[in-house]
Amino acid sequence: MPFITLEGIDGSGKSTISSLLQERLREKGLDFIAIREPGGTPIGEKIRDLLLDPSYSISPIEEVYLYATSRAVLVREIILPALNSGKIVISERYLDSSLAYQGYGKGVPLKFIYEVNRPAIMGLYPDLTILLDIDPLLCIERLKDKKKDRIELEGLTLQKNVRYGYLKLADFYKERYLVIDATKEPQKIVKEIIEKIERLKR
Repeated sequence: MPFITLEGIDGSGKSTISSLLQERLREKGLDFIAIREPGGTPIGEKIRDLLLDPSYSISPIEEVYLYATSRAVLVREIILPALNSGKIVISERYLDSSLAYQGYGKGVPLKFIYEVNRPAIMGLYPDLTILLDIDPLLCIERLKDKKKDRIELEGLTLQKNVRYGYLKLADFYKERYLVIDATKEPQKIVKEIIEKIERLKR
């Protein structure tokens, strides 16, 4: 069964699409798990709290290590066992988030991010990555009434750089990326994803 990741800048709708996608998979009687990064395990959730807490100052290099640690536990404890048991895995964020945010967004060399994450992911890459692409200005508007986490508080310039990074990754990894206009109706987005999953399963 496929390993599917949802990527995009903050406010692009990953959680909404994940919830709707889960509903559709249940309707189809497909066995799956849905997770998020950072998090998904007791260790990962503690790291998530630390990473997103605005009261902490964390450098981009430190972010790379913390995200990789959370990812390593998630892959070993949750993702690989689920895939090995025949489940579809849907993850909000994965390695590409580190490349987009800490790499393109904050200037950490991509090679360094890959090297730190190599043992963490144990050779596991997504079969399908859904990039919910959207103008960062629209996301700023979407999030205006939300209490911001540490990353969201870093503002528009970061999100513009991250979006650029995601589009570069999508161009480089064409075989696994599906870029979708995140301003489309959520149900239409999910329909497009389901159709892609069905093709992957053949």
